[in-house]
Amino acid sequence: MAMGEKAISRRGALVGGGVAAAALVGLRPARAQGAPVRIGELNSYSRMAAFSVPYRNAMQLAADTINRAGGVMGGRPLEFIFRDDGATPGDAVRVAEDLLTRENVAFIAGTFLSNVGLAVADFANQRKRLFFATEPLSDAITMAQGNRYTWRLRPNTYMQTRMLTEAARGQTARRWGIVAPNYEYGQSAAANFKRLITQSIPGAQIVVEQYPALGRVDAGATVGALSQARPDAIFNVLFGPDLTAFVREGNTRGLFERRLVLSLLSGEPEYMIPLGDECPEGWIVTGYPWEQVDAPAHRAYVEAYRARFNETPRMGSLLGYVTVEVLANLLNKANSLDSEALVEALRDLRSDTVTGPVTMRGLDHQGTMGTWVGETVLRGRTGAMRNVRYVDGAEVMFPEAEVRAARPNA
Repeated sequence: MAMGEKAISRRGALVGGGVAAAALVGLRPARAQGAPVRIGELNSYSRMAAFSVPYRNAMQLAADTINRAGGVMGGRPLEFIFRDDGATPGDAVRVAEDLLTRENVAFIAGTFLSNVGLAVADFANQRKRLFFATEPLSDAITMAQGNRYTWRLRPNTYMQTRMLTEAARGQTARRWGIVAPNYEYGQSAAANFKRLITQSIPGAQIVVEQYPALGRVDAGATVGALSQARPDAIFNVLFGPDLTAFVREGNTRGLFERRLVLSLLSGEPEYMIPLGDECPEGWIVTGYPWEQVDAPAHRAYVEAYRARFNETPRMGSLLGYVTVEVLANLLNKANSLDSEALVEALRDLRSDTVTGPVTMRGLDHQGTMGTWVGETVLRGRTGAMRNVRYVDGAEVMFPEAEVRAARPNA
């Protein structure tokens, strides 16, 4: 995978301009006046605040911008009803039910954890109501457990793991260790890695696997087990406080010295900023180098976000903003709040966003939103990404034949 250090320009983001650009070029306001279109948004705002709070902020920014420009569906304001999903499947289903029955929302969106997303997807299928999954990354949401009413925006674990393994082509590491949180997302990512790494590095084998409980990593024991197996390289799926503890202990014990590390999500500001000057260098990661993305629509979004919230954007911010762009486009195309009309309008829907064009593939209900791949580097006392390349999700999706086998009725 070729990478370059120059600032990235997303060619597709020039098309349409995005709602952020519209807000900043002096469009005359035509504020929406009709009955609001209410969308229920449930997420792990308490447990996963580092990601979900910036996500919610950007959703509100995008919705306000759209409403100032005239709203959706011919003049109706867009309104999000935000609720905490409790970070558990049971709580999330109860919240989703409440949003549909008490809040009378048109449909539901969101969730963070993969097991939570799967529970809400099943609920949506039973109720025959649209669920637009944004952050849960488990492949099962759009593959083995996919259903007519569930669609997902972000690149899934297969897509992001494929980005990393393809970036490792040409490396000579043969003995690999895996460390991943012991729940749906981590297990899915590990399974994909086992499948994909031999395509990039023939002869690669897994010599050690560690699956600590989410949020309760025993960093000493985990690093010790990996060190004892002496792998040539490590595939890491830990994130949040688990990642911070793992990196600190790994640095102390020299685990990462002269070892290739592929690490999902570790280039996202939510997870890189807490590492501070402990950020390891040379890891190949997926992430969001917001300061290096040069497309005008993206720059306008960043300026609007920083002006309103007095902080730099996170990956959650970008996802929240793009989510609203896609949903506004969906509502305008469907011009209806009927679940069946919305589902049909989503099929192969193309949206111009601040990251470029995004298509919701009708075959598996997976969005083509991509992400950035690069290497970690310490700049001053803060981690950053270098040698960055944006990978379009359309380049790394599940093959169509595999989707048809997993979803025979798609």
